[in-house]
This record gives sequence, structure tokens and C-alpha cells, in this order.
Amino acid sequence: MQNEELIEFAKILGQQTDFQEVLRLVAHKATQFLKADLALILMLNPDTRETVKTIMKDGKHIEQREYQDIHIHIGGWIVNHSKPFLSRNIQKDDRFVKGLFDKVPLKSVSGVPLIIEGIIIGALILLYRNPQDCADQDLLKYLENIASISAPFLRNVQKIRSFFDSTLPEASLVLKYENAGLYGKSSKFIELLHAIEAATKCDVRVILDGKTGTGKELIARAIHRFSSRTNFPFIAVDCGAIPHTLLESELFGHKRGAFTGAHTDRQGLLLDANRGTLFMDEINNLPYDMQSKLLRVLEEGEVRPLGGDTVVETDVRIITASSVPLKSLVEDHLFREDLFFRLHVFPIYVPDLSERQADIALLANHFLHHYTRQQNKNAQNFHEEVIDFVKQRIWRGNIRELENFVERLVTLTANDVSVIDGESFPEDLKEELLVFREKSKSRYQMESLKTSVEEYETQLLTQTLMECQWNQSEAARRLKTSEKNIRYKMKKLKIQKPAAD
Repeated sequence: MQNEELIEFAKILGQQTDFQEVLRLVAHKATQFLKADLALILMLNPDTRETVKTIMKDGKHIEQREYQDIHIHIGGWIVNHSKPFLSRNIQKDDRFVKGLFDKVPLKSVSGVPLIIEGIIIGALILLYRNPQDCADQDLLKYLENIASISAPFLRNVQKIRSFFDSTLPEASLVLKYENAGLYGKSSKFIELLHAIEAATKCDVRVILDGKTGTGKELIARAIHRFSSRTNFPFIAVDCGAIPHTLLESELFGHKRGAFTGAHTDRQGLLLDANRGTLFMDEINNLPYDMQSKLLRVLEEGEVRPLGGDTVVETDVRIITASSVPLKSLVEDHLFREDLFFRLHVFPIYVPDLSERQADIALLANHFLHHYTRQQNKNAQNFHEEVIDFVKQRIWRGNIRELENFVERLVTLTANDVSVIDGESFPEDLKEELLVFREKSKSRYQMESLKTSVEEYETQLLTQTLMECQWNQSEAARRLKTSEKNIRYKMKKLKIQKPAAD
């Protein structure tokens, strides 16, 4: 299984030209293969001596200052000694000064150098919460194999970028995916587009990790549209919307007489999508007994219809999505681990709308123009109050809830109205609008300079923290201040991270 994983991994890397995406894939695959909690990559450009430091958790880039000492000291140790590193407890490791890693939340570490043509270009480091999970010498050898495969691709992409930019410029990338129905401009959205673009270049299984309403089907359609399978069918199925008794027939097909009501042969979705793409949403709802049958399709490329005694070959790309992390279901023995690893080839994290604050007004206006055309209305704009309302509201249903909200506003707006204001709000949201108005009154009243400054600071700091997923060190960098000052302002202005749902 390890050799097969590494071969597939090398194929994926060979089709990428985006340096950040290669870094993400290397870090994510290393954590997946060796079941680590966190991956760090230190890249050293031998020509410029500049470094690139990447921290990855669950397929997402994170910025946390407490891991900088790992990059600097353990990454430096690996580079200087040109050999692997293994420590069950770095806080008690006598190779380093006592107390150096006291603030690091994960204590068990393994790492290996990234070497190409005899030159060390960096280090790949894995961190573990549980010392028992930390790689032993055999698994450290496997990590070395991952590094050996990764290093040439990382170096090659660096060289490509030094001559010309082989990736789409940001504006072109945004325009390309606007044509596929994906809209946004925030940093999280651009990061998502780079991952989608990378997935279109390699014909492997993709898993979309994101909450309900974040637009996962649109993303799956975009991957299909810009892939080599674009001229063949794209079929979507919601595994949670079909009764379990019918799901097997829906996916695999059935023979006449296989069950009551099966009057004719039926070809299932896996064959309907042959040479194209099958998007399986909410795959976490796939019954356990059917998971083994899907696994057979992935391994053998064959489908056995319900009630049939022969198999039919199929060539289909599977894209899956789940609003519940499959990894947690595997740990609870509700999802097959072998199927999880078969599906988890190219993971893409889909951010919530709360992580895309800068996109909310843009999306609202996009939906406004869409539904005014659909309903033959004259409304062209939102009143400023409506825009302020949608930007500050928590959209628990994400983009889908925002879209439904705009559609309702357009429906309730008279044909001759050109600007939609609060009068068009549905009854169940008017009370919420009144509360918002009360909170907003102070913005338009004459106040002391101190109060006005504090209000502005509160608004700016809260918005920045939300955009940074409440990562204080990242917010400090964006605001060009210290993390200590961020903590002081949060305490003074009584800014708190909202409790998780």
C-alpha cells in the first residue's frame, strides 16, 4: 500500500506548477501517511539563502508564532546535520537549551532533510500530540521516502518561478472561476481557487472538506469543467437525500427482478458518469455495507449491478464531500479507514463564509443581479443599511443561506423599486433588523473623540481577527503591530472570539 500511495503522490506532484500548492500537498500527504497532527516545511533557496516557512494543519495553512522555534532550531538542526531527527519529547531533549520549547503545544517531533542533487534545500518536520504516535525508525524511513520524492518537485517549481510565472495571474484566475459560478476576492477564496486549479491538472480523486452551504457542488463542477474529462458527464448525488434501501440501486444499478418493482435493467450513476465525474455529496451518509462495494469500484474499476452476476468496467473520477470530517468517523468506526484513504487523495478545504468576510457584499450583489433578472424586477442596488446588515450577520447556512435571503428580498420587493432597503425584509427578520439599527445608531451620533476612536478600533480589530480566523499573531502582522498589543486591545475593548456552534 505504501508504494502505491507514493507512486500516486509523485504523479500528483508532477502535474503541479504552483509552489504554494506543492508545499500544501507535501505537508498534507506527509501528515496523512504518517498520521501526524501538524506538518512544518522549511525551504531554503540555495541561491538567495532566503527561507520559506509553512505550517499545515488539516490541509490548511496556519500562522502560529509558537511553532517558529521548531522551524528555526529543529529545522536548523536537520539542515546542519544533514540527517533525520526524532524526539519523543523536545522539551526534555538535551540537544537543545532547556526551556526553548516550553510554549510549543505539540512535543513529539520527527523530521528529515529535503535533498536534491546533494544539496539540502530544506526540512520536512512532523509534530505529534501523542508520543506513542510519533514515527519510529521504520516510519522515519518512510518519511525520508516522502522527502526524496518531494524535493525534486519543490526545487523544480522554485526554478520555474525564477524564470517565469507559470501559474495564472490572480485576476485571470478570479475571472476564470467567475465563469464557473465561483465569486470572491478574499485571501481565503484566492487560496481555494489555487487548490481547485491544481486539482484540475491531475486526474485523481478529490475530497472537499467544508460545512453545508459553502458551495462544494459548484467547486466539483468547476474541477470537472476545467479537467480533461470536461466533454463527458458530470453527475451529482446527495448520499444523504436518498433512502438507504434505494442508494445501492442508484449508484450501482440493478438487474430486472432484483427486487420488487425492478421491472427493467437499470444502469447506475457510476456507469452513467463513465469517463466523466461523479460527485458524491455527504458521503458520510453512505451505509457501512455499501462502503466496501464502493471500495471495490475504486480498486478494480468495476461495477456489479444489484442482482447481477457479472461486472461492468467503468472509468469515473470520484469527487466526494462531507459536512462531517471523515477522519472523526473513521476514529469512531463509522467509516471504513481503507475507503477513507482511497478517497483522501487530493483534499481541498472549503472555507466558511465567516472566513470570507470580504466576499459577503460581493456575493450579495451577485445574487441580487441574478434574481432581479430571473424575476424581471428593476432593483439594481442595496441600500447601504442592507449591505451593513449582511456584512455583520453570522450566516450559519453559509453562501446558501445568504443566497436564499437575497432571493426572498427580491421576491418581496415591488417591481418599480430600484434600491432594496429594510422595507423589503421578511417579517421573521424585521426584529433582527431593528436590533441592528439600535446598535448602529451610535455610529451616526456626535460622540467624544475617545469613544469614536475606540469604536473604530473595535470594528477594525474584530473584522481583522475574523478574517484571520481569530489568529492573533496573523492579525498583528496585518495591522503592523505586536501580538502583545493585540491581546491588550482585545481585553480593553472586550473583544472575544464567538463560541463554537
